Amino acid sequence: MNNKVILAFLVCFLLIASNEMQGGEARVCGRRSSTWSGPCLDTGNCNRQCINWEDARSGACHREGIGSACFCYFNC
Repeated sequence: MNNKVILAFLVCFLLIASNEMQGGEARVCGRRSSTWSGPCLDTGNCNRQCINWEDARSGACHREGIGSACFCYFNC
């Protein structure tokens, strides 16, 4: 094969491989809300409080023990 063809093939391969590696999304870490009190019954309210009060990416109610708690999610 011609050296130019090999070089062109190698460049194309590297471009495709680099695109595949960039496809990952940022990791998300969750923890119980530090500003929520009482049981969490409305995920929408939990989400708003996590975003507005704790600078989180999102929030949601999840079962914990016999009740439910508000958990906030942040970029790790």
